[in-house]
Parts: sequence; structure tokens; C-alpha cells
Amino acid sequence: MKKSVIALNVFVLAACGGGGTTAPVSPDPIPTGNTLISAIQGAGSNSPLDGQTVSISAIVTGDFQDDDNDTARDLGGFYVQQETPDADPSTSEGIFVFDGENPAVDVDVGDRVDIDGTVNEYFGETQISPTSVRVTGAGMIQATDVNLPAGGLVTNTDGDSIADLERYEGMLVRFPQQLTVSSLRFLEKFGEVRLSQGVRPYQFTNSNAADASAYTTHIESVASRSIVLDDGMRSSYPSIVRYLNAGAAADYSVRTGDSIAGATGNLRYSRGSGGSGEEAWRLMPTEEVSFSDDNPRPGAPAVAGTIRVASFNVLNFFSNIDAGQSICGPQGDDNCRGADSAQELARQLAKTVSALALMNADVIGLIELENDATESIATIVDALNQRIGSGSYAYVDTGTIHDDAIKTGFVYDSSTIQLVGSFALLNSAVDPRFDDSRNRPALAQSFEVTSTGAVVTLIVNHLKSKGSACDSSGDPNLDDGQGNCNMTRTGAAAAIADWINTDPTASGDADFLVIGDLNAYTMEDPLTALKNAGLTSLLESNANPYSYVFDAQAGALDHAVASPSLVGQINETIEWHINSDEPPLLDYNLENGRDASLFDPESPYRSSDHDPVIIGLDLIN
Repeated sequence: MKKSVIALNVFVLAACGGGGTTAPVSPDPIPTGNTLISAIQGAGSNSPLDGQTVSISAIVTGDFQDDDNDTARDLGGFYVQQETPDADPSTSEGIFVFDGENPAVDVDVGDRVDIDGTVNEYFGETQISPTSVRVTGAGMIQATDVNLPAGGLVTNTDGDSIADLERYEGMLVRFPQQLTVSSLRFLEKFGEVRLSQGVRPYQFTNSNAADASAYTTHIESVASRSIVLDDGMRSSYPSIVRYLNAGAAADYSVRTGDSIAGATGNLRYSRGSGGSGEEAWRLMPTEEVSFSDDNPRPGAPAVAGTIRVASFNVLNFFSNIDAGQSICGPQGDDNCRGADSAQELARQLAKTVSALALMNADVIGLIELENDATESIATIVDALNQRIGSGSYAYVDTGTIHDDAIKTGFVYDSSTIQLVGSFALLNSAVDPRFDDSRNRPALAQSFEVTSTGAVVTLIVNHLKSKGSACDSSGDPNLDDGQGNCNMTRTGAAAAIADWINTDPTASGDADFLVIGDLNAYTMEDPLTALKNAGLTSLLESNANPYSYVFDAQAGALDHAVASPSLVGQINETIEWHINSDEPPLLDYNLENGRDASLFDPESPYRSSDHDPVIIGLDLIN
């Protein structure tokens, strides 16, 4: 149930009348003895008539019945709305009628129906379970315009703030504003697209210093602007993914950053499928939806510079198939990750290599490789060389690194680049501030441009994630936007900066480039620690940089940070947005009955969940 109403200094605009419904010119009078839907809905989150028997007369506004000719909408019932609104704007005029898998009466939008039934609450939505449905005529309900941000918030039973749209529950509504796609995480599972009024949301600390109060305000603002566009189906993993190709552009595939306007349907409060998914307000469409291709897929990256360096999180690339056994990691006792079958592994490899081939980088720092001796990185390099038709790519042979299930690594084009000396590792033994029980050891290697003799040392990283707690180390989540383990990452960043000053690979060259998944957004403490040490974050000059989408907000977790002597040799730094904006539906996985034909092995899109960062350099001796 919805609870804890929070007022915001914003307004919701709607047509006049109770709940904002616009009635026909001459509505039929409500039959004597009938109950107004607005009285059933009441002004609170739960019906004051819950459990009671009622009779209503209303117009069907949304046909989502089972066992009818419309197989694209299937919620086991239909929405009705009273023609004559009451005078209370806090009460809804619409309600859902749940008539199950085999409805006794097939209704259509525009039917006037008399219904007897019992009021009940189902996962927070007020419904009627009918004992009798009679079609008595016809009528028309005009959609009520609802503008975001909402005028207040409520807290759902998951503890998350959501927009307070209770006054429109069950009604036919229209969102006339441009709404931007902010998340496609559950497109496959629940057929849902998360939308946000205005521009897409970015993580608070992507452009703001950490601050608990301001972060709370940011989260409330995002919530007040957000709505879920549902597919109107109650099944998980539907065979038809409704919105994947719902755009006018040729070969359209929906991406975060795209937009719609005028989305129309019935407003429902529910989870994604019965008791699963997020508890939120969902628009069940009554009209077809078409997205505007505002964020088209990028082609091959164009990055100025004579040498190209990239950082790429390859999303747990394991050459050992994950069949549930604990045979991975340096000790052979870790759970495996990544592909669950030989077919999935082939698909993952094909996607990874497609991205790497188009990247056309001279050196690539890879993140989330299986921490085996050489098999995983060698598998990628062999397939990459086969794809490009030469044997020029090679890898730095580090063997296993420390004791985590995953590690970092380097791939390089031996036709343009050669190694200088041996690799080096930063761990707790080198600097106690670098907690290698949580951060993966930093890997450094110096590279020389064969044609010029210019040398640069790269340090590829994978710092502790925000997802799991570090409370046992006195490093709690302070709710200031930086998530869990911020001190752990910050200590590691400070250690990296000092490690650079020791010339860990003995290259004798002051040019250093720190790359990889730092698991910190642009304005967070780890980046500040690097900058305070005199290093330059190369993404800060980009407007709203991002490489990852989490909780329907974009932000830069993957970075490139240069030493003072190298800054002047940097030509350009980009995030290649081939992954974070794409629905997970398009990745290599095959579980839950996914349509295997959606997969394109030649396409780099959704080869991972992180976007690569690519740096163009003009190195000098």
C-alpha cells in the first residue's frame, strides 16, 4: 500500500472536475442505489469500502480482458470510469474490474456497463471483483491530462519514494509532456519502460559534491518526475516485447534517452507482474506508443589522435562455463560467472569481439576477466585476431592476480605498440590504503609507440562496487550520493596517485594514464583524491558524461585520469555509448525463454553493461 505522503512545491495540472475527468455533454444519470466510483476510491490510498459489495454504472475506458481478440493487452479485466465526476479533486473516477481468465461478458472500450461486485485491494490497487456485468449502452470518456512532476510523493512498501498519483488511479489519463526513457532494465521481464519528465536523470554526484540533504532532494525530484510505461500484460517474460522496436526510424531499437509525448492509457498502481517487480504507478497503454529516436546508436567511434587507448568492462567474461559449480578463481573454489552454456559463451565472445574490432584501439584495458592464468584473455585475443584477419593483437601475460574471481588485463596491437619492461601490481602489501580484499589490485604496464619511441604507462583498475556494504570496515553508506564503500575506494585512489610517483614499472617516463571502472561518479571522493594529487580527470570537460545506468539515472563509473605531463598529449576522450543505453534483452543471455533471433553477433550493442571509454593521444617522446 502507498503511505507517507510528502508534499513538494510542484503542481499537477488536470482538466476540471473530480479527478479531472471531462464528461460527455449529456451523461446518463447514475442509477438509483449505485455507488460512485469516487466514493469507492476515497481520498486515501485504500478504499473506505474495502470488502463491501457495491453496484456501479460506468464507461469502459481500457479493455485488458483475457480470452478476447486483443492478445496484446492481458490484465484479467478492464477499466471503467464514471461519466459524472464528483466535486472532490482528491478522489479518482476510475477503477479496475478484475474478471479473471474466463470473463462471462466480453466488453469493449466505450461500453456503458452496470456492475455488481466486491471491492478489494490487490497489491495497492483498488479493484472490483464482479458478480455481474451487464452492457447497457455506450458512452465516451476523454483522457485527463496529467503533467509531471507530481505535487507530492508517497513511500511504497519497498521504502522507495514514488510520485503521488492516487487521485488518478484507474482513470484514463494522458501525459502530454515529453517523457524521456530513463531505464530499460525490466523491458524483457515485465515489458516496462521507465520514463522521466524532461531530460533523462543523471546521478547526483555526477555533477554535484556529495551532500546528504541535497541528495535526498535530488532523489525526491527524480521520483516526482517518473512514471512506468507498462505493456498491459500480467505475465513475466512475455513472448512479444512490446516496445523494443516501437519507433518510426528505420531499424529502430529503443534506447534510454529516447522520448515519447502524449502517452495515453489507464493508470495502475501495481508491481511488474502480480507480486513481482517494483511497486509503482504504471501507465497501461490504450493507444499505440511510438518513441522518438533522440539518442540514436553511435557508429564506429571517431576519436582524434594517432594512438587510441580504451577501457572496457567486459561483463564477467569467463572461459569456464557457469554451470553452478565452484571451480573458478585462482584457488578453483569460487563460483563461476558469465555464460551458462557453450552457446551463451559463443554469443558473449562474438559481441565482445565485435565491440573490440570496431574500437580499433592500440591498447585496451579489460575489466571483469575471469581470474585464470591466460585462457579467458587469450580466448578474446584469438577471436579478435580472427575477426580482423591478422595476428597483430596480443595480451600482457599476468597470470592470475590475487584471489578474486575476476581481474583486469591488457590487450594491445603489436603492430603499433610494444611492451616496455614488466607489469606491476598495486595491492595492500604495497600500500595499506589499497584494500585488496575489496578492490581488485591495480595493474600497471608501460607501452611504447613503435614508430616514435614515445612511452606511456597505463594503470587499469576495478575498485570496490557501491552495491555491497563495507560497514565492517567502518565505511558505511552515508546516504550522500556516494553509496557503499566510498572510503575504501577513496583510499585506493590516493594510493594509486602516490604509486604513480614511484614509477612502478621503472619506465623512466612521467606520462601516466589511469583508466578503468573506478565505481565512483565524477564528483565523488575517489576522483577528488586523484585530482588533489595533481592528476586530471579527462571526462570532466564532457557535458554529462556517463558510462552506466543504475536506478534509472546515468553516470560515469568508468574514467580516464592523466598525469600532468600527459594532459597536453591528450587529443580527445569519449564514452562510446554502445551498452548502457541498450536494453539487457539484447545481450548474450538466453534464459527465461528469450528469443534467440534477437541476438546479432556482428553488433557491438549491449556487449556489456558499461560503455567503453576511448582516449585519443598524440604522444611525444
